[in-house]
Amino acid sequence: MKNRYLTAKSPNGISAQEIEQNISEYLGNYSGIKNILILPPDISRLNSYAGDIVNMLYKYFKDVNIDIMPALGTHTPMTDGEITKMFGAIPRDRFVVHNWRNDTVKVGEVPADYVKEISDGYMDNSIDVEVNKRLLDKKYDLIISIGQVVPHEIAGFASYTKNIMVGCGGSKMINQSHYLGALYGMERIMGRADTPVRKLYNYGVNNFLSHIPLIYILTVTTIDKSGLKVEAVSIGTGDELFFQTAKVSHEKNLNFLDKPIQKAVVYLDPEEFKTTWIGNKSIYRTRMAIADGGELIVIAPALHACGEDLENDRLIKKYGYICRDEVLDAVRNNEDLRNNLSVAAHLIHGSSEGRFKITYAPGKMTKEQVLSIKYDYMPIEDALKMYDINSLKDGFNTVNGEEIFYVSNPALGLWTTRSRFDIG
Repeated sequence: MKNRYLTAKSPNGISAQEIEQNISEYLGNYSGIKNILILPPDISRLNSYAGDIVNMLYKYFKDVNIDIMPALGTHTPMTDGEITKMFGAIPRDRFVVHNWRNDTVKVGEVPADYVKEISDGYMDNSIDVEVNKRLLDKKYDLIISIGQVVPHEIAGFASYTKNIMVGCGGSKMINQSHYLGALYGMERIMGRADTPVRKLYNYGVNNFLSHIPLIYILTVTTIDKSGLKVEAVSIGTGDELFFQTAKVSHEKNLNFLDKPIQKAVVYLDPEEFKTTWIGNKSIYRTRMAIADGGELIVIAPALHACGEDLENDRLIKKYGYICRDEVLDAVRNNEDLRNNLSVAAHLIHGSSEGRFKITYAPGKMTKEQVLSIKYDYMPIEDALKMYDINSLKDGFNTVNGEEIFYVSNPALGLWTTRSRFDIG
């Protein structure tokens, strides 16, 4: 079936009516549908427009049995309040929880020689491909994966096969793929569509899940003072669907700066960011733009923990955000970290390698807790008084005579100097 691409032709983005029409036209080719599984992102992708699309699908398939399983990966299951915020009044009994530790089955194995080839020799072991058992349930006539294509620290761009291999995947693929990304280097990956981790995810889906009735709905979104804008919607299957959508994200979500940032201030929306596991997007997405010796201040009103998973939380607090060589040494010498390589990757990604200062201003963590994970601390009251988020605009601002660069939502983009992408 031919893929559908819808891109914004006006500054206001694509209208809900246009999106609904395109979904209806594409899905009109399907008949006899009795059971559907929808795989949207969770609350950490609140600005993906996925909640609206799920409601469009729920309306379109009004006489069909629908199960909705947010692609949580290692994230905490969504609360009733978060489900209401993102998906509205859809009945709660339609939602099921993905358990990445217990609900997955092995469907295949990526061979070691392929892993070695795509990783430039950084890894040379085979990797199990595990997915939630619901994806293999033959009762589903259609499985719809919804995701936001946006620069990402592990895969280069988020969504597409990542939504399956990680969002609905098991511990081995999650751990190994994250570690692969960390070893290869996040700054070689972010904002690039063709990466080792993307090749790994595509291999897993294309070789071991081609028999399931899976289609994708991919979005690209931006946000400004007028609100959320949908810049692109793609519907269909195949790697080309992703690569074409990533081109739009590259154009809309990458922010190229002419000079490095001396001081960056990032705000973490309390509805999206409650842990450093997700909140460290503030570090990932700005690190390529921050000057040596610069500072990143992260204002995080809802920050209360490190990991979304209890074991991950424990390990982050045990080791802290130490530099790459220290993490690699800890992996070699500690079984707990060796068995949780996604945490090891996360620690590497969350360190500035001593290049710039990272200061957290958390709403629900103490100074001692922040310092123990190797970050600097600022009371949130002081941060909000110094940096009035209601008056700052995204980009460069002058605050008390000092130039700062403000980011209101790090999940919606990537900020980098032109030299990082060989752009003059």
